[in-house]
Amino acid sequence: MAIEIERKYLVLSDAWSLNADSGMDMQQGYLLGTEHASVRIRLQGDSANINIKGVTLGVRRDEFEYPIPVADAKYMLTHLCQKPMITKKRYHVDYDNHRWEVDVFAGENTGLIIAEIELTHEDEAFSLPEWVGEEVSHDHRYYNTCLVTHPYKDW
Repeated sequence: MAIEIERKYLVLSDAWSLNADSGMDMQQGYLLGTEHASVRIRLQGDSANINIKGVTLGVRRDEFEYPIPVADAKYMLTHLCQKPMITKKRYHVDYDNHRWEVDVFAGENTGLIIAEIELTHEDEAFSLPEWVGEEVSHDHRYYNTCLVTHPYKDW
């Protein structure tokens, strides 16, 4: 079984962009989002995935992800997923032997910038870059599934 251990933080400044890659545009939608699991379709570049995530327990949760045909993903995003769709650009930033993912949201969630770090275990030590602010790992408002039904623009 696949496990994801991830921590999320608000971003304080654009200093992260000095060491970021060129980024990847993403569109994602949710077929299902319940208190037990979410089922997501993601289109990024010329690839697509279906992703199933279990309920978050602390910063840990079950996660399964599989490639799907791009044409299928486009159809599901347009016809089957909840709206509004999540649109964002994801950048990778290496800092102190860890890779951070910085998501710059667009559309209904414009203005929101989240930094995430995936860890190998819950107690793994890591240092915070100066551009990282408040941890929001346990704040459901920042989960992508919640941003569909309660977009950042409405807060």
